[in-house]
Amino acid sequence: MTVAQAKSQATRTNAASGDTRIKSLITLIDNLTLLVADENAELAKGLPASRLKQVDEKSQLAEMFERIVAECAVGTTSLNVHDRILREQLMERILKLRTAMDENLVRLRAAIEASNRRIEAVMQAIREQIAAVSPYGASGRLAARAVSSGTSRSA
Repeated sequence: MTVAQAKSQATRTNAASGDTRIKSLITLIDNLTLLVADENAELAKGLPASRLKQVDEKSQLAEMFERIVAECAVGTTSLNVHDRILREQLMERILKLRTAMDENLVRLRAAIEASNRRIEAVMQAIREQIAAVSPYGASGRLAARAVSSGTSRSA
């Protein structure tokens, strides 16, 4: 095998290895997008964010994706895609993920605000209930209770 043939073989091997990495990244993005879409559907039904079943799996997939992106940013991993179709598929999947994540952010904020309103309503009810039965006023001193006094005078 000549040097040129060896270089050509190495380039093909690197390209195949790169294509495999890209395909696994596309699969990761597809799985993450599917989970986020499921979560968005449940949030649209009004479920609290804390009760969603996708949270753990979404976090794991997101961490994997973030790690790959960070490695690319630092330069330890390269995602050079020689196949134009594969590159377009990757870009399409990234855009779909971005759209799903944007919707997810909006829906999660709404769910958090709704949870905060529920918590505040419960806290207000507790405060009112405590105030109604507490012998202490807002200053921490005994509250003066309205006392009925009779008008009878005894001599």
